[in-house]
Amino acid sequence: AVQPAQFRIAPEFLATNPTPNQEYAEAVRQIALHAPLRLLPGELLVGAATLKEAAQHRVPLTEFGSISHTTLGFEKALRVGYRGIRAEIAARLKRTDLDSAGRDLLEAMLICLEAAAIWHGRYQAELEKRVESGIGEDSSHDAEVLAAMRNVPEQPPANFREGVQALWLLWDFQRLCGNWSGIGRIDKMLGPLLHADLAAGRVTLNQARELLAHFWIKGCEWTTGTGHCMDDAPNTGDAQYYQNIVLAGLDEAGNPVSNEVTDLVLDVVEELHISDFPIAVRLSAKTPERLLRRIAQIQRLGGGIIAIYNDDRIIPNLTSFGYPLEEARNYANDGCWEILIPGKTSFGYQPFDALLLLQEVLGLSAVEAVARHEKVECDEWKAHQPQAGIAARFPDFDALYTAFRERLTATVEALLDANPFHDLPCPLLSLLVDDCIDRGRSYTQGGPAYTVRSPHAGGLADVVNSLLVIRQLVYEEQELSLDELVGTLQSNWAGQESLRLRIQRDFDFYGNDSAKVDALMQRVFNDYTDIVGATRERHGVLRPAGISTFGREMSAYLPHRTAAASGQRKGAYLAANFSPSPGTDKRGPTAVIRSHCAVDFSRLPCGTALDLKISPDTVRGETGIQALCGLMRSFVELGGIFMQTDVVDTDLLRRAQAHPEDYPNLSVRISGWSARFATLSRDWQELIINRTEQTAS
Repeated sequence: AVQPAQFRIAPEFLATNPTPNQEYAEAVRQIALHAPLRLLPGELLVGAATLKEAAQHRVPLTEFGSISHTTLGFEKALRVGYRGIRAEIAARLKRTDLDSAGRDLLEAMLICLEAAAIWHGRYQAELEKRVESGIGEDSSHDAEVLAAMRNVPEQPPANFREGVQALWLLWDFQRLCGNWSGIGRIDKMLGPLLHADLAAGRVTLNQARELLAHFWIKGCEWTTGTGHCMDDAPNTGDAQYYQNIVLAGLDEAGNPVSNEVTDLVLDVVEELHISDFPIAVRLSAKTPERLLRRIAQIQRLGGGIIAIYNDDRIIPNLTSFGYPLEEARNYANDGCWEILIPGKTSFGYQPFDALLLLQEVLGLSAVEAVARHEKVECDEWKAHQPQAGIAARFPDFDALYTAFRERLTATVEALLDANPFHDLPCPLLSLLVDDCIDRGRSYTQGGPAYTVRSPHAGGLADVVNSLLVIRQLVYEEQELSLDELVGTLQSNWAGQESLRLRIQRDFDFYGNDSAKVDALMQRVFNDYTDIVGATRERHGVLRPAGISTFGREMSAYLPHRTAAASGQRKGAYLAANFSPSPGTDKRGPTAVIRSHCAVDFSRLPCGTALDLKISPDTVRGETGIQALCGLMRSFVELGGIFMQTDVVDTDLLRRAQAHPEDYPNLSVRISGWSARFATLSRDWQELIINRTEQTAS
């Protein structure tokens, strides 16, 4: 079980008035010295995140928060080892252009490296003791484990087993100290090592598969079953630790990355069905049929574990935004699904609810916008309260739309002006992010090669659906006035149930491959991306546009929304990410993909997600595999960015909700992560259940 820390930073140390970096580094040293060790019989890997505080998004022993939404430079660390990073710091300290803040950071980094060596040494000593005192098979096994971990990650791994162990130790020490990093391109990092070992006869595929299986099993060892709690989204499941893995794609030179490790990871996922490492496979028009089929075979087992990226769209997006081609080819994610350059990027996103903005324009909502858990208010809108006579302000649809666009512009501008830096110390994490050492600045203070703060709009599908109804019923057909419609929404459709049901029945909303609504979506999408795209960089920070909700449509946005003009009552779960609103997509997954891809995604450098829920009955047998392959091909050909597909039966979810004890391992896709359904709160369970269940035919 994950344990609370039973030790602390000595009062004598705190009495010296250490800098925040020094206090942080001392906490890391104490963790390394005193965190409980975990060595289980038969394990092929050593190292464990054993402190409960590390699963609570904080650095154990401190009041410092920890960092997620990033993928660290594990590839570089494997290439040069801790010794190479230590040498890089020493060389930087010798230069004369380092200020006191930079020296403070780099000296704290060296303490963190010493701490990592202490933690490693404790495991090594315990294994040595076991080997010396053990007999028979256990002693032989411990000797093999000891040999694989003795030199790494201080030195670069010499073979595949050392590579897997080194990656685990690099990543898991960050986890032990509270940082939640994605793992990134595991097949690119480990594939060459395995290929060399196979060619030399040092390892078999079965042995390599077993080693990766142990990696996967250890990846869920700190799960407590209670679920991680975000500030605005409690009980979001037991696997939301941002530990995504990316497979396939291209390397920096443009060569395909698809090797034995790619295949073995997919084998392990299929066999163990562990959802704690969500997988994203990078596809393109050149992806071989064999890989598509392998993805489909695993997707149809459910769990939402495997999603896909589209290299043909993403790499040009990144180069157009200004990233060098070789870095664009090496993209991964932030441990969720947002796109970044791994090992070089400090990432954050700034979410806001676009539907709330439209409702404010209509005089329906209190003036609130949610951004990074803070309220952003625009002075020109503070007095905009619900009022009669709204129709006089908007005599035609273009006047209403112009007001919405102005409100959208004001919100984005407020986000772009927000301070992107903060004083959270993080020397351990900064060790593995390029340019922090050279600049003498941490991950949170502009040290990385790229600092990104991406505005992320939510609710666009519901904005478009509402505008569609308003344009037709109020301005084109004049069935009712804007004042009457606003009053109806304010009263939550009281006395207008027949109108509400007719709207839901008769309108082709976003997600049905309807030219009319897709054109309106293009207008809204283009305006949003134009507004964000006008400012590529501000305050030294990159500002690529994105679209997401990550469950905020249920947790953060829902309390502030009124009923919607699209026929939705107040309190209804509406659209997630850039997907259709639940129940409005009536013409199958191909229509959903066509509507989703009707916009020009070259305008969206940070990306977005399409969520699909597929009925298991429609993906059985060879026909089902072909159907899933067809959906993936269509998504790539039509220019999508990221698609996460969950094959799950709604009736099964209802049974699991009623009897969670019977379905402890049933996993579902949430957003950029998966979780065991039983660990979700009822609200989050309802969010998953309410997604439209599509047939894959």
